[in-house]
Amino acid sequence: MHSLKNDKLEISIKNMGAELCKIASVKYQTHFMWDANPDVWRGYAPNLFPIVGALKNNSYLFEGNTYTLPKHGFIRNNDDMELHEKTNDTLTFKLIYSEKTLKMYPFKFEFYISFKLIDNAIQIHHTIKNLDINPLYFSLGGHPAFKCPVFKNENYEDYYLEFEHAENSKTHLIDMSNGLISLDTKPIFNNTNTLPLKHELFNKDALVFKDLKSKKVALKSHSKGRILSVEFQDFPYLGIWAKPSGDYVCIEPWLGIADHVDTNQDFKNKDGIIKLNPETEFKASYLVEIDNSHLV
Repeated sequence: MHSLKNDKLEISIKNMGAELCKIASVKYQTHFMWDANPDVWRGYAPNLFPIVGALKNNSYLFEGNTYTLPKHGFIRNNDDMELHEKTNDTLTFKLIYSEKTLKMYPFKFEFYISFKLIDNAIQIHHTIKNLDINPLYFSLGGHPAFKCPVFKNENYEDYYLEFEHAENSKTHLIDMSNGLISLDTKPIFNNTNTLPLKHELFNKDALVFKDLKSKKVALKSHSKGRILSVEFQDFPYLGIWAKPSGDYVCIEPWLGIADHVDTNQDFKNKDGIIKLNPETEFKASYLVEIDNSHLV
């Protein structure tokens, strides 16, 4: 476990999977992250690479070969993550390709993720380096789970998400039998910027958005006001998810999504896949900001 602290926030990151597992107020000791109750869902904030979501039959095709990858890829729960660098305000972890990864994912890469404390916020920054002589294909995403409710004497239904802009986006429904993106959509917004939270919202898995206008979403309480926000300028997709029995909500910036039910499984043509040319690097970050009213 590795930690950073300033005068407002303390954060902790597990070495396994470089998973952010604590965001807490220094002054009030208020915790803002889900506690990873294993009876409900044992995650805190998995890092998703080189895929987001599930693959059809847990496999994909590349250059005539079939490869198998678990849901969300191989960074989460990975014991091979290494602490690369630590400064007064930043922790950086890395994973370099190996014989183990090449069996699942035939690309030579370096994956870096850094967590930087900036006043009342945490910047989560990703760098992907292509070490190969051929293009590298990947997706990338975050999966942070925030407590909901945060404070005593509140209920889940006391909370809502507030989007930066009024939205009319539909969610792309997930086929519950295989975790893939179905051909169906469902209206969620009607020119509004709020989404009331209720457990049954997630009875059919995550809400998956491809075309939001907003690049910032706030978690708000009717009694306590703004709790936190997630800003995701570099990420075109967004997932909103929780186990229906869980007192948390995941606000998930994604570069890429799960396979579609009708996919031909060609990795190069996967929805949202990123092509990275040889000897180049890709960078993307998102920002989690805790409202100062709960810190000072």
